[in-house]
Amino acid sequence: MVIIGAVLILVPIFLFLTLDSINRQKESTIDLLKEKGAALIRSFEAGARTGMMGMRWGGAQVQSLLSETAQQPDIAYILITNVDGIILADNDLARIGKKYISNINLERVSRSKKLEWRQITGKDGSRIFEVFRQFSPIQGGLRRQHVRMMKNDWCRGHMSLERDAAGSHQVIFMGLDMGPVEAARQEDIRRSIFMALTLLLIGFAGIVSLFLAQAYRSTKTSLSKVKAFSDSLVHNMPIGLLAIDTDGKIASFNQAAESVLQLSSNNVIGKRPTEILPQPLSEFFIQLKTRQGLIDKELDCPVKDGRIIPLEVVGTALKEEDDSAVSWVILFRDLTEIQRLKKEIARSQRLASIGRLAAGVAHEIRNPLSSIKGFATYFKERYRDIPEDHKTAEIMIQEVERLDRVIGQLLEFARPMNIQKKTASLEDVIKDSLKMVEAEARQKGIRVDFSSDPETKEVRIDPDRIRQVLLNLYLNAIAAMESGGVLSVELRQDDDAGRFRIIVSDSGTGIKHEDLPHLFDPYFTTKPSGTGLGLAIVHKIIESHGGEVSVESRYGEGATVTIQFPYDREG
Repeated sequence: MVIIGAVLILVPIFLFLTLDSINRQKESTIDLLKEKGAALIRSFEAGARTGMMGMRWGGAQVQSLLSETAQQPDIAYILITNVDGIILADNDLARIGKKYISNINLERVSRSKKLEWRQITGKDGSRIFEVFRQFSPIQGGLRRQHVRMMKNDWCRGHMSLERDAAGSHQVIFMGLDMGPVEAARQEDIRRSIFMALTLLLIGFAGIVSLFLAQAYRSTKTSLSKVKAFSDSLVHNMPIGLLAIDTDGKIASFNQAAESVLQLSSNNVIGKRPTEILPQPLSEFFIQLKTRQGLIDKELDCPVKDGRIIPLEVVGTALKEEDDSAVSWVILFRDLTEIQRLKKEIARSQRLASIGRLAAGVAHEIRNPLSSIKGFATYFKERYRDIPEDHKTAEIMIQEVERLDRVIGQLLEFARPMNIQKKTASLEDVIKDSLKMVEAEARQKGIRVDFSSDPETKEVRIDPDRIRQVLLNLYLNAIAAMESGGVLSVELRQDDDAGRFRIIVSDSGTGIKHEDLPHLFDPYFTTKPSGTGLGLAIVHKIIESHGGEVSVESRYGEGATVTIQFPYDREG
């Protein structure tokens, strides 16, 4: 059993270390080939530049330089193409004028000095490491008299005085033979495996030796294990632990305590609680020393970043057999998330009750509204010749229709949210929704800015519902900027968290601090003509997508709404 246990422990460890070493060697090999390819390309460009500027070279001379350079060891080929993939120069003269099939966006590469690479297989089955980038031997062009001497030459575009002259966008490909490098790497892999096996045998022998010695040191080993376990438990337990010795100095301060109180154990251990801890915890320790038994309290504790954190704190004294206290232990945990969840549950329950009540009331109101609208329409037609009565009937119809829209929103809020997810691009959805408010924003002198991370992924959402959310946020932002301003929309992709973020911000009047907690409550509004249901429906739609919505604002400085979505690309 000991031998099996040793194998089960050591083999995964050394397998991981060996694979990690092999991967590092592979990465080093790639870096080496990239640096070599970059140096060769720079050297070739320098030679071409010298010939063009000093000796008035054209395409034929550059082709000769290319052929000579390609004869260096480990170079499989060198070729230059235009943005259409047509080979302009090649060490294999038979390929000049043919199209180089590379499956690469040559237009993009021809405009960038960034070196790119890929691994391909040659016609003879050999592995080729290909580096490529923009071919630009001359920056800014030659003097005008040099340009006139080199017409009808594929190099002429590089010598133009114009920055983006026709034919100046070209790509150079450098193919490096990976054979020698791969052979060296395989030798390194063999050495790594041999070393790992040697170390594995040594480690195995060490474990067996320790087992043989365990019979003579069983008591000491048991105590060491208990100590190691207790130290690990204290350090990694999910709640903060603070231990004070008989001298009244802090003897233990675990990782969770560091995180909650934003204090380093190196700065805390050895000091008295009253010297280093926040005042509420210091006062709790004083009470612990003067009172008997367990003390359990909830405290509001300030931390370094200025926040006030609600803590649940439990403390007790550790005593000797003669009932004298030798040390004290304080345990505490951050209640911020728990309190937030309690508030969210209470809010959900409150909204559910309001929704059920509102749905019943809405159905009862709609029937009389239909009758009122019918009579108002009748009076509007009947008193068409009496302007005052005609106007009154029109107002009645408009108000009935407005009330009917409010009831429609109320029913939509009350009923279960029907989400029809499909794969869509959030960037396209945002752009479509911005088009709907462009005219209104332009009329009010509001500039609309949109930015997005490159190559954002598609996600499964209900596009119509998300447009409804965004349109609601845009209209609120525009309403807050009566004198013009900036409406900014950002789309960010967080691969580490697996989430998208849509950030909508404005430079309007902002939101009062006391109004922020109630923004998503139904019927809460700061607008004279608002219904108070818009943001409540926004919250419900985002919640139905498994996302979150939050608002940050300082009154008079604008507001920022952040929506977060999980990737949910599987549906």
